[in-house]
Amino acid sequence: MSATCVVIGAGPVGQTCALLLAHWGLAVTLLDQAPHREAVGSKSICQQRDVLDIWARLGAGAITRDGLTWTTARTFYRDREIHSWSFAPTTGTPPFVNISQSHTEAVLDALIDADPRITRRWAHEVTAITQPDPETVHIHLADGTRIAGGYALVCTGAQHRLRDSLGIDFPGSTHPDRFLICDITADLPGRRHERHFHFDPAANPGRQILIHPCPNDTFRIDWQVPSSFDIAADDLDTRIRAVIGDTGYRISWNTVYRFHSRVATALHTGRVFLVGDAAHLFAPFGARGLNSGVADAENAAWKIAAHANGWAPEALLASYHTERHAAALENQHIVDTTMAFLAPGTPAQLQYRQTTLDKAAADPTLAAAIDSGRFAEPFWYTASPLTTPASHRAFTHRPPKGHTPPPAPGTICPDTNLPDGTPLRRHLRGHFTLIAHGPHPRFHALTDAPTRVIDLTRAPELARTLDIGPDEIWLTRPDAHLAGTIAGATHRDIADALRRALGG
Repeated sequence: MSATCVVIGAGPVGQTCALLLAHWGLAVTLLDQAPHREAVGSKSICQQRDVLDIWARLGAGAITRDGLTWTTARTFYRDREIHSWSFAPTTGTPPFVNISQSHTEAVLDALIDADPRITRRWAHEVTAITQPDPETVHIHLADGTRIAGGYALVCTGAQHRLRDSLGIDFPGSTHPDRFLICDITADLPGRRHERHFHFDPAANPGRQILIHPCPNDTFRIDWQVPSSFDIAADDLDTRIRAVIGDTGYRISWNTVYRFHSRVATALHTGRVFLVGDAAHLFAPFGARGLNSGVADAENAAWKIAAHANGWAPEALLASYHTERHAAALENQHIVDTTMAFLAPGTPAQLQYRQTTLDKAAADPTLAAAIDSGRFAEPFWYTASPLTTPASHRAFTHRPPKGHTPPPAPGTICPDTNLPDGTPLRRHLRGHFTLIAHGPHPRFHALTDAPTRVIDLTRAPELARTLDIGPDEIWLTRPDAHLAGTIAGATHRDIADALRRALGG
């Protein structure tokens, strides 16, 4: 058996990898050790706007339509509300939707089944990956057979077997406390579009409770519980009643888990890529798990396609680790900081949390210091070797919570509607795009990769909205990130920035 790309693991990250690679025209074999799909529980529920846009480009716009857009977040301390905030109204893709992972998987499965470029094989347990030569990957199966491919993407989650076979370490830590999740169906009209976060409630003293709304009157309740927690011995009804009162409810799923903070030492070796939870594990607060996994998938897919089609050298593949490892470390730092507040591990951290909550309870203007999670956002590849820096648009630091960084080489291009009403980023993904004053016909001859020019002389309002100078060009990558913003650009400058963006 042979395949251009072999994706191992058919969860939502593996599904996204397969669909993206197929979208680039590559043949894909998708393997999973399970005998079939099992729709179990909410699991990863909170999906960020750019992830929704990636899925919509693949034909999975139903995920956005079927998801629940929550609008307001409320924070409680000892059962008293001390802070709330709301997402700004939007006419495009919402900032986040809540939807069960099983529903997401069902939508993506339908697309996979309809794509002739993807061959799916259930009940295929992979035991090891080897690379007999620089251009071949061998996928070894438990039944003694193997599959040969040109590239392999490991999307097997926290399982360590394949990382071990590649000699890749997975350093980090595991939190001592455990977390209990219950998915319930209940009629709670006032909570259908609100996230509630409770610090030190009477129902869970010294710890927290998080309540997320989901479609169809489903609510996910997440309790921090002691390391000794035994779900079989727990009175779940009393626990749930303390949160929702006397309203009738039905439990559809529950589980107990520990969270991890780990990042693999290498996300890429040869023609093998670690993607999603196989590459990094974070606590769920901030929704940086699946969302960052889909960003991994998009990053790997366009680079594999560029290399497989001869548009880019081997160096482009290595940039996957450079960019996504930096993103993983950023996510790890943000989530670890959040967890030090949510679940203090030292007396100093506990004292800081207590002081912060007490001050916020007395003065709501201080509530911004409460850290219940910084939500997922696109990473900024400002230090990437693919990025052409610009002194007039220098990236200085991580933007404040809830804000996007100003446009700079390496950041994702700001989104806005074009004159025809379609979002700009929808036109950027899948191409190298030149945004410039003029048609620049010679741009297309610089590479065999897909290219596009957005002529600002035909869309002057776009130039004003993006604040692009009259002698400035923006070059974007197939993932809509800015590869360069060049003032006074010559054709040679554009060619150099494009070559660099392709790993040259």
